[in-house]
Amino acid sequence: MALAKEIMGCSMMDFKSSSSSPFFNQNKFLIRPSLVNPSRMRRDSPVHLRKAKKGAVAAISEDLVKFVPVFSAAEKPVKFKVRAVVTVRNKIKEDFKEAFAKQLDALTDKIGRNVALELVSTEIDPKTRKAKKSSEGVLKDWSKKSNLKAERVNYTAEFEVDSNFGVPGAITVTNKHQTEFFLETITIEGFACGPLHFPCNSWMQPKKDHPEKRIVFCNKPYLPNQTPEGLKKLRQKELKILRGDGNGVRKLSDRIYDYALYNDLGNPDKGIDLTRPTLGGQKIPYPRRCRTGRLPTDTDMLSESRVEKPKPMYVPRDEQFEESKMDTFSFGRLKGVLHNLLPSLMSSFKSDKDFRGFADIDSLYSEGVLLKLGVQEELLKKFPLPKMVSKFQDYNQGILKYDIPHILSSEFRRHDLTLLYISSADENEKDKFSWLRDDEFARQVVAGVNPLSIERLESFPPVSKLDPEVYGPVESALKEEHILPHLYGMTVQQAIDENKLYIVDYHDVYLPFLDRINALDGRKSYATRTIFYLTPNGSLMPVAIELSLPQAGPSSRAKRVLTPPVDATTTWLWRLAKTHVCSNDAGVHQLVHHWLRTHATLEPFILAAHRQLSAMHPIYKLLDPHMRYTLEINALARQSLVNADGVIESCFTPGRYAMEISAAAYKGWRFDTQSLPADLICRGMAVPDPTQPHGVKLVMEDYPYGSDGLLIWGAIENFVRTYVQHYYADSISIRSDRELQDWYSESINVGHADLRNETWWPSLSTPDDLVSILSTLIWLASAQHAALNFAQYPYGGYVPNRPPLMRRLIPEETDPEYANFLADPQKYFLSALPSVLQATKYMAVVDTLSTHSPDEEYLGERQQPSTWSGDADVVEPFYKFSAEIRDIEKEIDRRNSDPSLKHRCGAGVLPYELLAPSSEPGITCRGVPNSVSI
Repeated sequence: MALAKEIMGCSMMDFKSSSSSPFFNQNKFLIRPSLVNPSRMRRDSPVHLRKAKKGAVAAISEDLVKFVPVFSAAEKPVKFKVRAVVTVRNKIKEDFKEAFAKQLDALTDKIGRNVALELVSTEIDPKTRKAKKSSEGVLKDWSKKSNLKAERVNYTAEFEVDSNFGVPGAITVTNKHQTEFFLETITIEGFACGPLHFPCNSWMQPKKDHPEKRIVFCNKPYLPNQTPEGLKKLRQKELKILRGDGNGVRKLSDRIYDYALYNDLGNPDKGIDLTRPTLGGQKIPYPRRCRTGRLPTDTDMLSESRVEKPKPMYVPRDEQFEESKMDTFSFGRLKGVLHNLLPSLMSSFKSDKDFRGFADIDSLYSEGVLLKLGVQEELLKKFPLPKMVSKFQDYNQGILKYDIPHILSSEFRRHDLTLLYISSADENEKDKFSWLRDDEFARQVVAGVNPLSIERLESFPPVSKLDPEVYGPVESALKEEHILPHLYGMTVQQAIDENKLYIVDYHDVYLPFLDRINALDGRKSYATRTIFYLTPNGSLMPVAIELSLPQAGPSSRAKRVLTPPVDATTTWLWRLAKTHVCSNDAGVHQLVHHWLRTHATLEPFILAAHRQLSAMHPIYKLLDPHMRYTLEINALARQSLVNADGVIESCFTPGRYAMEISAAAYKGWRFDTQSLPADLICRGMAVPDPTQPHGVKLVMEDYPYGSDGLLIWGAIENFVRTYVQHYYADSISIRSDRELQDWYSESINVGHADLRNETWWPSLSTPDDLVSILSTLIWLASAQHAALNFAQYPYGGYVPNRPPLMRRLIPEETDPEYANFLADPQKYFLSALPSVLQATKYMAVVDTLSTHSPDEEYLGERQQPSTWSGDADVVEPFYKFSAEIRDIEKEIDRRNSDPSLKHRCGAGVLPYELLAPSSEPGITCRGVPNSVSI
């Protein structure tokens, strides 16, 4: 703790009275400032201290004070100067308008249109009953420093305060310039205790647009009932500003957090094909999103009008991407230029192309998609591109040349399904053909993009929970004879009892939608079930796949079971079945586990945190890094990913019904099963075991997501418990914290209003309740999201491994297409995959989504790590948490080198690094950011 205090300088916690220190008594400084010119004093002049009868607070100026004589308590308070060091972060790039406005501000700053600050004391004036305030201080040398190209620029300001001013607890900022600026931190120098830190990290808007003074609080955390008298009104005022009044169209410069339904996904003004139902409400329950207040559409008063790219969607100003993050995201969009030009492309060329062979897919990584389409010259003539795009094209010899995904070799080489020979020259390369093997298909279920769907099979055969009156018999077509030959001599019940059988079951997710999905042009899907067996050598293997279609009539055959192949024909049928399973999995991964469980369901908790928890609240300080950028990325998703005719609808099998599948899953979502231990137990992948560090024991030892995840979960929970126990001694302190209770209540009753009456919501009555709730939220925002997001391109960038949609069903012997399938099974297989345009559009998007930006903050990191809190008793535990995270990374590296762990180590096997906390920028298939930031 001593180290943490030394790093932080003045910790506000040190203002407590202490008999051991002559400088403090009843929260007052006992140092008498002097008017003696310090240049006339010897450096070794003694400093005389004495105990004061009255605790007057002295403000010490570095420029004025070197000698401190005693003074009488009866003397009149004297005004003295203190200094602020204000750190402003410059914009890296400015357009002409911004550059002109910046120069204008530099000129007008000299005549009083400047940036003014005012210190606000934690104490109130006994006469006025208002908070004590300093004189106004102005940022110096703004005009001189306006042309500095440094990323950060420090400015200073001076204030006059009375010797009985007390301790500054807040600073008000008035921006009289024409343009906004980003205020990073303010440090106040000159008080007896040392520097006072005021983290801000916020955009200061011009007074002409936002007349209210901005309030920046000191880093000292206060529970509501501990708020100093001088800060109480400011605390309430700031929260009132952030809540807004629920009316009006939001401006991009606003800082207002409010709720709305998902009524902006469709665009009915452009036609009935782009109409989409509102998500949220009794009819279709769904979480709430950030309100923008945009006007309704012309044709549907209940639908909000859309803002299309490149115009920005509203999120509160401080939630928008910072420049380096936006640059990374924009470059991703550049790589996805085909996506932006798709409507024009589709109208310019008569038909989309199929891949003619696997060499066509390989060429995407060597030639580029426009060359592959054979339309590069024609396209560039029709659609002149910016210079940056042209340079990108010249450099790559094709605008969209993709990086080779991790699932393939690190060095490109053409191959075909019929060519499975690897020469000795490739010994050090990854196995390029692993995606074809059954063990790799199974391995990705526990260590791939979506490790959240696998469940332990507890009874056989599986049974549907759907209404049999609507969807037909609940019984599965799977029989014991389908799987017995693959159980190494065990009976089915023995395999179940010994935790050897597992299932990925998408039957009930897809079946209610299949009639509508399969009626869409170029979309074909099954509702799949896959049974896996854990072999004696520790690797998982698929033993049966059930493919279900809606029952057309009493005698129709709606269910079909395929098992591992025995000849050439069944080999191709088995490949098609596995590919349909992967397509089902891609949809559930994206719409349910990824978007719903980590993006959409977290947004209400974030909105409520900004609306109900003061920036001074210790729980807000804990959650702050785990809320970064989430509202922005969710808004961008509504604009171009989950909207009507967006990427998800265009590239995934469910098409226009994608978000309805997500909403259907929300009906079964439960917050109390979102922690990692609860989720593992719920899926049967772990059993309760109080002897284990995390209270659970995995039933499959080599489950990389589960085993690595429990390490991360344990570190998060331990840190959160230490943090919570520091501020809350008992249940009374939890229940009496009005801000905390309002945050949790609003998250449920407003943000998740459609599920507010469910009995499974955890109560918030004890410190243990709070530890569980906060640990779950931090887990979801960090490790859970990372495990689901950053492998999308490394695995899905090679479309045959993980196709997001399928265009053909598997032919049966009675089908007219069966003869074509027998004649050329590879051609049939490729025709079932996404087309060239669909595939490349998808690849461009998951490339962007899988990319870490240079400004990423990873688990165990924080902005201003030593000063984010003025409480050394929580800063030091945070350093211990960071050290534990680094140790976990070493343990993950060790596990990835353990040959007994078949799901993460072996010839050509990708190591499981998705929960390894750190990462370099780019596509790395590793790294755990603090928040849902992409």
